[in-house]
Amino acid sequence: MIEIIERGDSAFQKYIDRIVTRGERIPEDVLKSVNEIIEDVRENGDSALIKYTEKFDGIKLSPNELDINTSEIDSAVKELPGDDYDVIETAAKRIEDYHGHQVQKGLSFTDDYGNVLEQVVRPLSRVGVYVPGGRLPYPSTLLMNAIPAKIAGVSEIVAVHPTPGGSISPGVAAAAKISGVNNIFRIGGAQAIAALSFGTETIPKANKVVGPGNVYVAAAKRLLFGVVDIDMIAGPSEILVISDGKCDPAYVARDLLSQAEHDPLSASILITPDPKFAECVKEEIGSILGAKGTDTAVALDSIKNFGAIIVVSDIDEAISIANEVAPEHLELIVENPRDHLEKIVNAGAVFLGPNSTEPIGDYIAGTNHVLPTGGTARFSSPLGVYDFVKRMSVIEISNRGLRELGPKAVRFAEMEGLSAHAGAIVVRLKKGADK
Repeated sequence: MIEIIERGDSAFQKYIDRIVTRGERIPEDVLKSVNEIIEDVRENGDSALIKYTEKFDGIKLSPNELDINTSEIDSAVKELPGDDYDVIETAAKRIEDYHGHQVQKGLSFTDDYGNVLEQVVRPLSRVGVYVPGGRLPYPSTLLMNAIPAKIAGVSEIVAVHPTPGGSISPGVAAAAKISGVNNIFRIGGAQAIAALSFGTETIPKANKVVGPGNVYVAAAKRLLFGVVDIDMIAGPSEILVISDGKCDPAYVARDLLSQAEHDPLSASILITPDPKFAECVKEEIGSILGAKGTDTAVALDSIKNFGAIIVVSDIDEAISIANEVAPEHLELIVENPRDHLEKIVNAGAVFLGPNSTEPIGDYIAGTNHVLPTGGTARFSSPLGVYDFVKRMSVIEISNRGLRELGPKAVRFAEMEGLSAHAGAIVVRLKKGADK
């Protein structure tokens, strides 16, 4: 059910390559379809949104029904059990506490010539948040995207959320209310990304679009990047567990399956130096997936296609492979895990020790669960407050600064053949010489 691979096996590198590249390519037919949707929304605005909402979600709307109004949100929240509301509220508070430490203050200093050089930080004015609403609703996704934006100082947060049944889920409604979303619209798919990118008669144009979605949403974000800023192109999820074999194999089996149930393309990997532990985890996974009455179809496909247990010589070798894979989630279930943290250079989020199971990070730890996938942790970071601000340089040149640095800037401009650049400085230097 899940393959055990030795580090030296010929299948090893092929498996690693499959894992890293499995979400890279968007099919041409998807790109073609998404391009057509984007152009339709650009040209026809709300009428295109209404057409696609009826086609894909099975609900016919008028323009004033695109917005999920406050009374509908309040009614949905009332359907949520009180304990569930409390859990969402607790998660929101923890997310707020963690992300509050990410606020950036800019910088300012005066150099030796009396020039004042600064960097100021300004929030984006409007952000769009995509909240999936297909197979399952994800209130946690709304919290993770909206709360950092609010902390950054974004003045308007607009959410889009497909509602195939016609009504917003109580959990998403509660998350919208708790996180301070200004508006939430019942649209989804590539058309929702296009609406936020261009604006329509009803949907306001955003400066940035964040949040995960299916392959059509990912394609729209890729095609519209530049028209609007985006967080990342979210691919299939992945988890990589490094274990020395000294924990309960059920811990590792359950953690691997926690990501496998997301998507048939999700990757679940255990790396261990202990062959007996590898066999125990394999048996545990088989037992769980073989249980009658368990909804395991997605996880089973995922484990068959992209699950693996890799046996290595030691923990350092395991870490080397992890850095090559650059997983979205990395668990270090080893003795003294913090001793190994410095060696980890490529991972979206690192979970230390047997208690730090990945699903706690998904919901309640407070860190962000919007993480780089598909090896992009080599150059990308988790979503945070810093994603919802922009930085501006401020330059104030003193008289001495002009005298000392001006001639060097003139020389640089002349080297590059830009005489007007040089002239803008020379005219100031001459004025200074006249005084």
